[in-house]
Amino acid sequence: MRIPCTNACLAMTRLQHLLPFLNWPRPDLKLLRNEAVAGLTVGLMVIPQGVAYAALAGMPLQTGIYAAMLPALVAVLFSASTRLSVGPTALTCLLVSSSLSGLAPPGSAQWVALAMWLALLSGLLQVGLGLLRFGWLLNLVSAPVLMAFTQGAALLIISSQLPALLGLQDGWHGLATWSLGQYGQYGQYWQPWHVGSALFGVGALTVLTLARRWKPAFPSVLLVVLAAAGVSVWTGFEASGGAVVGQLPEGLPGLSLPGLPDWRVLSALVLPTLVITLVSFLETASSAKVDSERAGQRWNQNQDLIGQGLGKIASGLSGAFPTSSSFARSALNIFAGAKTGWATLASVIVVLLSLLFFLPVLRHVPQAVLAAIVLTAVVGLLKPQAFVRLWRISRTEAAIAGVTLALTLLTAPRLYWGVLAGVLMGLSHFLYQRLHPRIVEVGLDADGSLRDRHVWHLPPLASQVYALRMDAALEFASASSLEQAVVAYLSQHPDTRHVCLFAQPINRIDATGVECLAKLEALLAARQITLHISGMKLPVESVLRSAGCLQANPGLHLYRNDAEAVQQLQQLQPQREPIRP
Repeated sequence: MRIPCTNACLAMTRLQHLLPFLNWPRPDLKLLRNEAVAGLTVGLMVIPQGVAYAALAGMPLQTGIYAAMLPALVAVLFSASTRLSVGPTALTCLLVSSSLSGLAPPGSAQWVALAMWLALLSGLLQVGLGLLRFGWLLNLVSAPVLMAFTQGAALLIISSQLPALLGLQDGWHGLATWSLGQYGQYGQYWQPWHVGSALFGVGALTVLTLARRWKPAFPSVLLVVLAAAGVSVWTGFEASGGAVVGQLPEGLPGLSLPGLPDWRVLSALVLPTLVITLVSFLETASSAKVDSERAGQRWNQNQDLIGQGLGKIASGLSGAFPTSSSFARSALNIFAGAKTGWATLASVIVVLLSLLFFLPVLRHVPQAVLAAIVLTAVVGLLKPQAFVRLWRISRTEAAIAGVTLALTLLTAPRLYWGVLAGVLMGLSHFLYQRLHPRIVEVGLDADGSLRDRHVWHLPPLASQVYALRMDAALEFASASSLEQAVVAYLSQHPDTRHVCLFAQPINRIDATGVECLAKLEALLAARQITLHISGMKLPVESVLRSAGCLQANPGLHLYRNDAEAVQQLQQLQPQREPIRP
């Protein structure tokens, strides 16, 4: 009679795995109150941010609000990390703008359609990677590369916002079309500015910066927008020539599939899709890891890939651009007391009500205020001290980060070349390290530990003994280095009678490693040299024995620990060089 119950439990478990929102706790009054407060806080912040980020992406401003509704709801329903705030982010919007530059006029119907395709393609790619359990691909981007690319993108965002912030003529147009070549034409920007716009921009930037330091959870962004709209109407800002947001279409977005572009344009979206997929999910990872650690849970990166990908697809069908998780809004959501995904549902309701009733207020907001909102959000990404710290840790990785930063700036608006070059350099450095493992001759220190005897100026472990340690896996990339190290030593020390491999650091072996060790055994046996192996891990030993290696013979000695091996080696008596025919 228990079989139906068991089957039902298994079915429910599978359903909860496919639909993570079924794991949410049933809401009570206390939970709903806390989630509503957190959702209200985030919702009030994402509305003006979404409008500003839409402008950064070269999109119609209302699409920034669209990106904070259905995409956020779909993402939280199918993600494992339920407290992340999904929607428009500065870095992803900059990637959208840079990817579409030259393919269509910013803000045009073709531009919007291509941005929708970027959202759909990157979303489908993320869903596919999540279903195939390919979350490990995150490891392809090292922290130094991501840090350098993020700071380079932040510099580009700040540079693109300065004309609008200061009220320079044609400054807002430069948001979506900015490049180093265009920015080099100083004449088109350094024209007489609109003083009122500069006052709005600098004033909003000052208030937002102070409010962020004073009380991060305070809805300062929304209050600044409301105050700016009121002052704009009161002073007749638009009539005096000031640039404002303007009339935005009201009502809910409709779901639609954009027309398929021709093959040439579609092929141009492939590389940007890959980079947007990678960078946007790394943004998600930075928030999700922190959230999981605080909750004492293991981060399910594959489920978040699926949830974030579905959110991007929803954004593309809503007429918006690729979304991502905002680290700042996610932190604010947690700080405001969010416990579950119900907080995101509350924020979506806030955004929905604002879309229906708040848009007329946005009409009078100066564009300089939107630029100040973007600047406030990205200025925290600039951390020059990170390069100094990285230089102290690894000069090679610091150089890779420096080149990544330079390429990100120099290849603008094609920013993806910076991160792709960084990834390739990082992988090349990783491969070089795997091909050149650390192999040292060890000696016995006074404290009883085995150390690099050349660095610590230690005597040989014993007479006629070559004691070495390889701090790497014994596989195709490192096997030849081990063989070369032994052969080189024997050629310089022909009186060697014993070779001892301290194998504790070797935690993995493949077919090439097995072949290498078999050849090493045969080489030493031919020269009448005894091979000693200490501390070999059981998985490695099992593979070797299954391949027919490590057979008992007088020329091979195995030790379970280093202390036993050292004791036996130091008891060896020097042997005379055998007479060779």
